[in-house]
Amino acid sequence: MARVKIDMPSAYGFSCIIPVRIGDVNYGGHVGNDAIVSILHESRLQYLASIGCTELDAFGTSMIMADLAVLYKGEGFYGDQLTVEITADELSSAGFDLFYRISTVRDGKNSVIAEAKTGMVCFDYEQRKVARLPEALKQKLI
Repeated sequence: MARVKIDMPSAYGFSCIIPVRIGDVNYGGHVGNDAIVSILHESRLQYLASIGCTELDAFGTSMIMADLAVLYKGEGFYGDQLTVEITADELSSAGFDLFYRISTVRDGKNSVIAEAKTGMVCFDYEQRKVARLPEALKQKLI
């Protein structure tokens, strides 16, 4: 069976800490795949805030997620403090990709939990159509 592959970057310009809550843990006793997606969303909002924008107000445009790929690399558990690193790449005239690495320190070693990519597209909600990537946003993402 073919597996999803993501060409992950070697450096990340932003990181934040997201604690694993009990609601993030599934019946297998580890962080569920749905919780990973929520953790990606929370960390994306923190990243965007760090560059002065939100998903709905990004230097004159909004953005929507066009695609999502997640590679699960290890388990996360209740109480883990997850470090989520993010960087932007693959900028186009109407969007960009965000790359995420989720890890935790366990037994003194850094353990990667997941790697992910979201394709973000600039979107005009009033006109209900794709919009251009604003130059101001592009400069913040570089």
